[in-house]
Amino acid sequence: MNRIFKVAFCIGTFLFASAASAADINVRIVNLTNGIWYTPFMVAAHTDDSRLFTTGMPASASIQAMAEGGTLAGLETDLTAIGATFVANPAGGLLPPAMETDTDLNTDGTDNVRLSVVAMLLPTNDAFMGLNAVTIPAEPGVYVFNVPAYDAGTEANDEILNAPAGGAPGVAGMPGDPGGLAGSGGSGAAGADANANVHIHRNTLGDTDGTGGTSDLDSRVHRWLNPVARVIVTVR
Repeated sequence: MNRIFKVAFCIGTFLFASAASAADINVRIVNLTNGIWYTPFMVAAHTDDSRLFTTGMPASASIQAMAEGGTLAGLETDLTAIGATFVANPAGGLLPPAMETDTDLNTDGTDNVRLSVVAMLLPTNDAFMGLNAVTIPAEPGVYVFNVPAYDAGTEANDEILNAPAGGAPGVAGMPGDPGGLAGSGGSGAAGADANANVHIHRNTLGDTDGTGGTSDLDSRVHRWLNPVARVIVTVR
């Protein structure tokens, strides 16, 4: 039997497949950054007419809480209400640079045909990685999605540490740097976003002054280029 080979692009997607149901999948997430950590991930299969977020539209309160402080409680409530199949925090905590985690989802008996994955980038004000409602493939194989960072548009990117208070929605500042490489004494890298909707993140600015400057982030460590994460979906 000839093996089916396909190549598709969805923020850099490659697919290798043959033919079956998409009910039983494994989702592996790889941190592609140099110095960014991820808060606990939300991995969710949901219906075709639902979204965790929409670019060009304001973030929900649940996305804001996740993007500013890594809190998943609101998303768990939202996903439960719509009958989604989800796993919260598959890594059992934060995911360091160059590390990966994975989890299984089984959507048998549901109409959950879309896959979304979100988590906050640390240290940032309100940046998050987002695999946004991609269709779960109906053919078995390995599907790779390269995922960008989004700005929730809910908080000014001042790049000033305010641990841990900065993790609360509406409170200025970043909740912390798990890698311990951030500085202090920054005066504020940027004001409120001109775009208050969810949009592709323009990256952090940072500087090389550990005790002053405009930012508490180190531009040699904390900057990134998209994609910031890779999601590998194995359809069994």
